Formats: sequence, C-alpha cells, structure tokens
Amino acid sequence: MSDDEADPELLALLRQALMGKPTQDDEPETGVLEGAEYVCDNSIDAALDMRSTKNAAAAIYEQMQQKNYSPSTWSDHELHPKTKDEGTVAFIFLMDLLNFSFWSEKPESERFAVSYRDRRWTGYWSLVASIQRALDEVNPSQGIPITDPHFWQNEDECTLDALRQVFRSTSDEEIPLLEERLACVREAGQVLYEKYQCSIPNLISAANGSAAALVNVLARDFSAFRDEHKFEGRRKPVRFLKRAQIFVADLWACFEGEGYGAFRDIDKITMFADYRVPQILCGLGCMSYSPKLDAAVRAGQLIESGSSWELQMRGCSIWCVELIRREIVRQDPDAKVNAILIDFFLYDTMKEMEAAGKESMPHHRTRSIWY
Repeated sequence: MSDDEADPELLALLRQALMGKPTQDDEPETGVLEGAEYVCDNSIDAALDMRSTKNAAAAIYEQMQQKNYSPSTWSDHELHPKTKDEGTVAFIFLMDLLNFSFWSEKPESERFAVSYRDRRWTGYWSLVASIQRALDEVNPSQGIPITDPHFWQNEDECTLDALRQVFRSTSDEEIPLLEERLACVREAGQVLYEKYQCSIPNLISAANGSAAALVNVLARDFSAFRDEHKFEGRRKPVRFLKRAQIFVADLWACFEGEGYGAFRDIDKITMFADYRVPQILCGLGCMSYSPKLDAAVRAGQLIESGSSWELQMRGCSIWCVELIRREIVRQDPDAKVNAILIDFFLYDTMKEMEAAGKESMPHHRTRSIWY
C-alpha cells in the first residue's frame, strides 16, 4: 500500500461505525503477516521463488507426516519441561523472554556452552539447560529461583552476578548480551508485579483465550517483546514479534492446545523470524538474496538489527512460510498444519543439517535481543 492509498484499518473502523457494530467485538490481529507481505512485496535484496516454494511445501509436508510432527513433538526433547502446571508456564515465559542471540564467532570448542546431564549444550539448548540446571540447584537454603517473577524484580538478588552464575559456561566465553538479559528479566518482573500480581497465568488470562491478543498484550506491556521496526515506505512499523509469538506457540505445544495452551485462534501465529529459518529457506531455493547481501551473509558480516537487509530477510521468511502453509492446505485441505509446526520442523531440520555438516550457506549474523 502506498502512502496515497487509504488505510484499510481506518476504512474498517469507518464501516463499523456506519453499520453500528462495536469494534470491541472484533477478533484481535497481530499485524505480523500483513507487515511481512508488505516487506516481501517491497524488497529489493531478498526475493521468493514461487516454483521452489511449491515444491518445498510438498517435500516438507511429506517429511512432517513421516516424522508424525504435532504439538506433542515439543515435549519429546529431554530438556523441555514434562509437567503441565504453573511452574512450567513460568519456565516457558523465562525461556522465551531470553531466547535470543546465541551464535558465536569462536570455534565450536571455545564458544559459550553449558554442561548439564553429562552433555555439552550450545545455542538455544544452552538456555534451556541453564534454566533446568538452576532449578535442580534450588533448595530451601540455597540456589537461584530463576523462574520466579518475585526474584526477577528484586534488584538486590536478581543481579548480573546471579545471572552469570545461572548461565555459567564450560568455556571462557560468556553468554552473549548478559546485561541485556538482566534488563529483560528486571522489566518482566516489574510489569508482572504492577499489572498482573506477579502471576504469568494472570497475564495469559488477560488475553481471553486469544493467541493474537496475548501477543499484542506482550508487545504492549513489555518493551522486551516489542519487536517492531520502521521499514522504508511504510507509515506503520513492521511487526515481527518473534519472541512474543513463540511464547504463545510454546504454551500451545507444551500443553497440546489445552489449559494454559488453549487458544481459539492459534493459526494466527506466524513463523518466528530468526536466522535459522531464512537459512534453510535459502538452502531449499525458496528464498534468495541479491549478490551484495548474499556475499555479506556468506562472509559472516555483521548485519545491523533493524537495517533494510535484516528486515527484508525476516519479512520474506515469514511470508514464505505462509505460502508454504497455504500450498500444503491446497494440496490437502484436511492437513493439520500451521506456521508454528512448519517453523518447528524447519528449525529442527536446519539444526540436524548443521550437526551433520550439510549447511549450504551460513546463517546471517545480527546481534540483538529480538532473536
């Protein structure tokens, strides 16, 4: 939409006013998909290949069926919580509050890693392992209650040294952005204290069973979840809301659509715009970059958060996964698949390819709290 065109949201409000329909009855929208389509339509350094996207959809769906991919797959990993209670909700909230920026420029043996259950964990799993390890170490007289919102807002106890202890590494490299992680935790504790009686279930209840509403509440009340950015030519910021969306998705997957994970509009959640899914989409031929951007990614050049290059990669990847989802449903109208499951599958597949040394290109490098 150009700046000369009418804003569709404004038109919708005018229609509702003329027809006498109260706007509060409308179902909430996150605006993520709308923004991603705009970015994709106006990108000059990232592009989608429609033929490859259709072919990839068929292959992805076939493999998802073979592996019986479903919400329950989330709990299969040994580090993800197995209980279904308020403690698990707090675990997931903290996990997704801090689920960002684990890549390292150091060799594998020297990068940030966590030792837990006789294994060495890196990347996202280093975060989960750290939280599990901290919980194992808590007893009435010692340990750090890392999943307790009361602890988060206590500036005397929730300190940089406390987080450094929770995220202690097997190497000399510290977890990236430790100070930013402390700021995220502190803000979360304060907001939960002031607005939700220090209760994450109360936060979830505020969304009234809507996935989109919960994403919007997180983005409204917590600056650490407000993953939105100005993109050239668009009046409104483009919303990606990666970690806000993945919190909702993880609740849904962990609780298998029931209890705390029951959302009537879960399919409004999009793919989570990070750096792994764009990587595999390029490997599948679904997405490609301009020669200059491609060279920068392959050279490991740091790409600034919020830059045009980065927004194009993230926006195009969201829209690409949406097209894959639509193609799967077109081929099989009874397919029980959404963008969440496709994202989980693509991420897991990319990590398997990385472990096997089968990456066709590296992921882009952006250091930020958004992913």
